[in-house]
Amino acid sequence: MRKRFNVTGVCRPGLHYMVDIGNRLIEIKEMVDRGDYFTINRARQYGKTTTLKALADFLEKDYMVISLDFQILGASKFRNENIFSLAFANLFVRAMESVQKHSAATQAVCALKQALQENREELELFELFEYLSGICSKAEKPVVLLIDEVDSASNNQVFLDFLAQLRGYYIDRDVKATFHSVILAGVYDIKNIKRKIRSEEEHKFNSPWNIAVDFPVDMSFSAADIAGMLKQYEADCKVGMDVGEIAGMIYDYTSGYPFLVSYLCKLIDEKVTSNHTENVWTREGVLAAVRIMLSESNTLFESLFNKLEDYPELRRMLGELLLRGKEIPYVVGMRSIETALMFGFVKKADHNVVIANRIFEVLLYNLFLASTDMQEEPIYNEALRDKNQFICDGRLDMRLVLEKFVMHFDEIYGDRQQTFIEEEGRRYFLLYLRPIINGAGNYYVESRTRNMERTDVIVDYCGEQFVIELKVWRGNAYHERGEEQLAAYLEYYHLERGYMLSFNFNKKKEIGVKELRIGKKMLVEAVV
Repeated sequence: MRKRFNVTGVCRPGLHYMVDIGNRLIEIKEMVDRGDYFTINRARQYGKTTTLKALADFLEKDYMVISLDFQILGASKFRNENIFSLAFANLFVRAMESVQKHSAATQAVCALKQALQENREELELFELFEYLSGICSKAEKPVVLLIDEVDSASNNQVFLDFLAQLRGYYIDRDVKATFHSVILAGVYDIKNIKRKIRSEEEHKFNSPWNIAVDFPVDMSFSAADIAGMLKQYEADCKVGMDVGEIAGMIYDYTSGYPFLVSYLCKLIDEKVTSNHTENVWTREGVLAAVRIMLSESNTLFESLFNKLEDYPELRRMLGELLLRGKEIPYVVGMRSIETALMFGFVKKADHNVVIANRIFEVLLYNLFLASTDMQEEPIYNEALRDKNQFICDGRLDMRLVLEKFVMHFDEIYGDRQQTFIEEEGRRYFLLYLRPIINGAGNYYVESRTRNMERTDVIVDYCGEQFVIELKVWRGNAYHERGEEQLAAYLEYYHLERGYMLSFNFNKKKEIGVKELRIGKKMLVEAVV
């Protein structure tokens, strides 16, 4: 049975096509060797559990590794210290017995097992950590504790008290035996646990996990990482793909988000392939997989949507970033920004925050543009009436799209104020475009040009690509520079024809669509 691309649970090298994370494991081991305590906090389905499993194997030569998962405990095990201590002790004993059945620590482990049987009601965190210290002191190798899914516990006072014990033993580890290194994994940064806890009790707002160092390891996949995985696939399946080109495209759409990378590959391998007999590991195959991904629900998308419901300030910030082109600088401690970073919606770039990847960008645009308020806009209804005009022999007539948009926009919004058009023009063009290409095409906004004055919308429709520059008229000189910039952009995308949509407030403007040649490129300019 050949390997598969996996998007559920742990990825295993013998069963699944995987990116080589060996260098990341080396980086993490360096932290363990220093005796660091830290949290691997990354967004949902970012490879945390797979990394922990691989790390446990990577460390076992030099350390006694105890791997636990708090998700299996359930909320009831965090009701009080005694219940949690008993549950933790049981997990710990089982893990110890599985990694080293005969060791100098066996007697200390037996002492903890005896306490579980004879002193159940007295076993609380203080007593638990005394036993754990005894085990660490007798172990032949330094003990490393790995705990996955700590989010399952992070809104409990008992968990904070557990962290306080870890902190106390960490501070006194020169005189008391304790874990050499502790690694927690989850979405939430435990040092900022107050974001998760909703309580009136002030003392719960300060996390004792201030002993932890930052986790600087980049867990996203580079284009080279993706190429390495695709080379394995090509060696097995011999489909004749251009590995470098396909890896680059997958990276361009995902920015290396592990789940998205594997999911796109899985869709190409299993769904796109099933509808074709020829090689589908092509540019068109990747675009087909993107369309399928954005048309179906999955666990990651559902999690993102839930966060938008839970955090209204996050939804507002993303709306300003996407629909209004607002530049949002990264400010330490700003709740909406830190929340967006923690959940993986955005990333930092040049001191600003930007949407994390193209997939999320299109997903969020689709969500915002599909809202009830948006679909009640007249321009959206015009697009629904017009959409059958724009497709001829499977190709999208982008010039006609612009002609119709200019006509409808002027009829509906021509008497609105300038500030309205500057802030809303982009939104209404995307609102008009969406039902036209829905199901057969994708679009995204080029992040390098997303601002209040200029936006490049990239449209992929049935394998054909269009670049449309949206801009506010700032005079002839500025406009001519924009034409030259668009021509250069077309060169980058290897296109001969480009499109420009200008929002012009000059009373003497000439509304309409015309063509002009800039060097070797043909530009179609629309003015509203």
